[in-house]
Amino acid sequence: MELLINQVLAGVATGAIYACMALAVVMIYQAIDHLNFAQGEMAMFSTFIAWQLMQWGVPYWGAFLIVLVFSFIGGVAIERALFKPLAKAPVLTHVAGFIALFAIINSVAGLTWDFTIKQFPSPFGSSSFLGSQLISTHQAGMIGVTLVLLILLFLFFRYTRVGLAMRAAAVAPESARLVGINTSWMIALGWGMAAAIGSIAGMLIAPVVFLEPNMMGGVLIYGFAAAVVGGLSSPLGAVIGGFLVGIFENLVGTYIPGVGNELKLPIALALIITVLVVKPHGLFGRNVVKRV
Repeated sequence: MELLINQVLAGVATGAIYACMALAVVMIYQAIDHLNFAQGEMAMFSTFIAWQLMQWGVPYWGAFLIVLVFSFIGGVAIERALFKPLAKAPVLTHVAGFIALFAIINSVAGLTWDFTIKQFPSPFGSSSFLGSQLISTHQAGMIGVTLVLLILLFLFFRYTRVGLAMRAAAVAPESARLVGINTSWMIALGWGMAAAIGSIAGMLIAPVVFLEPNMMGGVLIYGFAAAVVGGLSSPLGAVIGGFLVGIFENLVGTYIPGVGNELKLPIALALIITVLVVKPHGLFGRNVVKRV
C-alpha cells in the first residue's frame, strides 16, 4: 500500500508538469486549431534563458519573472512573423512551419549553450514535504504551481474583458469580428500566454531531468497525451489529463512486468491512440459542429 501511495503521489507531481505543457498545447490549439510541435523547444529555450540569467547573478524569482515576460513577447513575435502569414495556408504548411521552428530553436540552443547536461536549481528545495518521505518539496511545489496557474487562467477567461474576447475569438471568430474583436491579436495573445505557460513547465521540470537542448522531447509527448485525454478544447481537462497521465505512467511502470523507463513513452503514444479511437474529444472536450 505504501508503494501504491508513493507511486500515485509521484505520478501527480510528474503529472503537474504534463498539465502545464498540456495547457500550453491547448492554448495554441484553441487559437489556430493546430498542435504546436515546437512547444517543448520554446519552453526549453526559455529555461536556458533563465539559467543564463542566474549564471549572471540574477536571483531565481527575478529570472523567473524576466523569462515569463520574454517568453510571452517571444510567443507573440513568432505568431506575428511566422504563422500570421500562414493563416490561410493548408494544414501541411503549418506542420512544416512547426517542424522548422522546432529544428531552429533546438539548433540555436545547442549552438549557444552546447549539449552538455547542466544543473538547474529548484526554488522549493529537495527535502521531504511536511516530514513525509512520500513526496518532496519540489514535487509539492510543482503541484501547487500548476493548481495556481489553473485558477489564474479560470479567473482570466471568466472575468476579464480580454479573456472573454479570447474565448469568443476561439469559439466563434466570425461573430467575434462582427462585434469589434480583433481576432488576429487574440490569436497572438494566445501564443504569448502559451509560451509563458510552457516556460513555467520547463523551469519546473529542469531540476528533475537536468537542463539540455533535448530535455523537453518526451515531456511534450506526455503533454500531447494529457491534452488529448482531457480534451483539446478544455484547459481544465488538460490539467486533469496531465495528472491522470502522470499517475497512469507511474502505475504501469511499477505494476506491469517488463515495462520500464524505456517503454513509458510508447505507452503514452498508445494512450493517445486509444483515447482518439474511443472518445475523440477527450474526457472534457466539447463536440464542435461546423456549418458547411
